[in-house]
Amino acid sequence: MDIEFLGTGAGMPSKQRNTSSLVLDLTDENRENWLFDCGEATQHQMLYSAIKPRKITKIFITHLHGDHIFGLPGFLSSRAFLGGEASVDLYGPAGLKEWLQHTYQITGTHLPYELNIHEVADGLIFESDQFKVYAMEVQHVVKSYGYRIEQKDLPGTLLIDRAIEQGVPKGPLLQRLKEGQDIELDNGKTVFSRDVTSERKNGFIITVIGDTSYCQSSIELARNADILIHEATFTKEYAKGAREYGHSTIVDAAQIAKEAHVKNLIVNHISARFMPGEMAAFFAEGEAVFPQLSIAEDFMRFQWKNGQLTCLTKK
Repeated sequence: MDIEFLGTGAGMPSKQRNTSSLVLDLTDENRENWLFDCGEATQHQMLYSAIKPRKITKIFITHLHGDHIFGLPGFLSSRAFLGGEASVDLYGPAGLKEWLQHTYQITGTHLPYELNIHEVADGLIFESDQFKVYAMEVQHVVKSYGYRIEQKDLPGTLLIDRAIEQGVPKGPLLQRLKEGQDIELDNGKTVFSRDVTSERKNGFIITVIGDTSYCQSSIELARNADILIHEATFTKEYAKGAREYGHSTIVDAAQIAKEAHVKNLIVNHISARFMPGEMAAFFAEGEAVFPQLSIAEDFMRFQWKNGQLTCLTKK
């Protein structure tokens, strides 16, 4: 699984950072890409990335402020012209459906693919054979949600020599055993999957939290996550303003990661007031609380593999 950040800024675009958007590249898991927030010019950012609009099958919107949704109508429209024929599931707060319907009605826009809009509440909002996704409201000046993505446990490795010793022929029966199914051989013998496979592996947990102040909901959403992606709009110098406008400092984000016992923290949604030369001090504030910290920049790509987080692209 890879994470690519298309926009990591707060409020409005700057020369350094576009507005909020990131993609979970789940090609290796289910051949899908999931988009989280879609700020202005998200589709333009994709032109400079490896992400293909047609591969976006699910979109999760944290809240309805413009820097998180103004790119959505254009992206959904352009997706059709870029080969996107499969349906899209769109998740977000109440009001999202009405806003999109009015936008498309007024502009005379028609989507040639199915768009399924799900207005979310706290709890399980999606489940497949491989994933569960939960939403929980966090603390902002408008209704805002964080999302917790849990990959279900993975099958163990097939111990092929052990299976052959039990008389299993090469072919589809081995695959069924690998998938956790018990089989019966032609001679009537039952071979149990648990006897010829290693233990199941834990899936990953990723929590994505948009705009919020420090709150208990963020801690619950992030509990024991492998990766927490959390806004860090300000430094502690601006803590009072952060609370007033429903935002977090980098120390807030680090404290949430620490209390939730996450393995890795990636912060984004950085205010444009912080110039590149100030980012070392910005980072130091968060690292003092939670050392496993990364600050996302536009087009940074992170990979989660074998229980380790690696940054593949650094500026």
